[in-house]
Amino acid sequence: MGTFIGHIVPGLALALLGLWHAINTIKSYLTNGPGKFAVRFWFRDLEVISILSFSILAMLMQVLDFPSFHFAFKLDNFEHATMFIHVALFAGFTLYTDLTDSFDILSGFVGILASSVFGQEYFLLHFHSTDHVGLEGHYHWLLQLIVLVSLVAAVVATASPKNFTAALVLSISVAFQGCWFINMGFKLWDPAFVPEGCVMNLAKAGGNGMLGAVTCGSDEADFRARSLANLQFSWILAAILTFIALVCLKLARKSSITDRLTEYKKLHSKGSDSTITTEDLKQTNP
Repeated sequence: MGTFIGHIVPGLALALLGLWHAINTIKSYLTNGPGKFAVRFWFRDLEVISILSFSILAMLMQVLDFPSFHFAFKLDNFEHATMFIHVALFAGFTLYTDLTDSFDILSGFVGILASSVFGQEYFLLHFHSTDHVGLEGHYHWLLQLIVLVSLVAAVVATASPKNFTAALVLSISVAFQGCWFINMGFKLWDPAFVPEGCVMNLAKAGGNGMLGAVTCGSDEADFRARSLANLQFSWILAAILTFIALVCLKLARKSSITDRLTEYKKLHSKGSDSTITTEDLKQTNP
């Protein structure tokens, strides 16, 4: 994942997955109401199949050290591959429960597997073998905050399967992870977007440096770059929340209109029945 593409591709996948889940979670809540709402960690078979396929492909890419495509035992690559192992385990088990119609019985364990995905991600990011120092370390520290929120939300959603707030926070945090991955790809791995006063250190082959690590030429430049990262963190979250708020308003309005139409049809049907009954009575009793 230590490349521009290695951040953009999984980031885009996570962002789309999180937004997809957020929209469907809101729809489910408005359709079923608070009493019948149930947390879902997936909504379509194709979604689970895509996650499983992507995870297996990502593991192979890490083991084969993309883009060189040769087997190399690199700790950071195997740590990234291990994260995807837990994603593949979750997706594979979830798909099996759906194909065997046993999801209702095993939904609790599906939630545990979903929680383990974020738990292992946080664990491996926190104790990463690669020493993310400087600006790159700050970006990874902020990423850990997002993953921690995902972990807590997944645990709460598993323990309380009717908790709409936990389900929505989980979806938002997954989308946030994806957007932050994309942001890191540009800010740390594309020379055109590296903050002013900082440069990319392209590691030499066989060296101990880290490919694409960013260093700043002065304390002032480093402080400015970290402050910009904090602002990016807040701006991205604000953009996601704005989008979710608009979706909530639109779907709530649509749901309200549908409810009113349904109620009108029921009243109209009752009125028609009442009219027919009255006419029948008149004919029966002239």
